[in-house]
Amino acid sequence: MKLVPLSKQSKKEQKKHHARSRRDWNGLKPTTRVVKSKKVYDRKKLQKPDYE
Repeated sequence: MKLVPLSKQSKKEQKKHHARSRRDWNGLKPTTRVVKSKKVYDRKKLQKPDYE
């Protein structure tokens, strides 16, 4: 079996190669997850009662 460079292979073979190299995320979205800042006012968050 000869080793043919990826750029010289057909588009179909390149597609097979790239499909094999991709990982499975198991339902996890690979987008960046951002933690909300504690300083931002959140109207939905329960407010502390004001003791005076």
